[in-house]
Amino acid sequence: MVKFDPHQARQGLAFELQFARLSTLVSDMEQIRQGVSVESLAGDAPILERWTVSARPAACLVGFSSGHPILEGTGRLITTSDVILISQDGAWARTLSRWYVLGYPLPANLDSDGTRSGQ
Repeated sequence: MVKFDPHQARQGLAFELQFARLSTLVSDMEQIRQGVSVESLAGDAPILERWTVSARPAACLVGFSSGHPILEGTGRLITTSDVILISQDGAWARTLSRWYVLGYPLPANLDSDGTRSGQ
């Protein structure tokens, strides 16, 4: 997740690095759609031996959604896809799938079900 300032055109180094990384990914995906061979895209890619698919935690948001285009309903508890960007003022977030307007955050002493932490 990268923080950004919605009031500035220039962003920090972390933003620029993530932008370059994601731009390259999108470019590769577009070229695959156009029929470009993986061999020409991959170049001198490293070899990964004895590999397996795994999973790791990724930052996401959990909250009560209203106006979601797929997860319909008002005040519906959802978990978002991976959070990629979040504004420094906490007003906006961009996940892999969409933008979110961020309302009030959950108070630090409450869990997502509304109970006090540790109870």
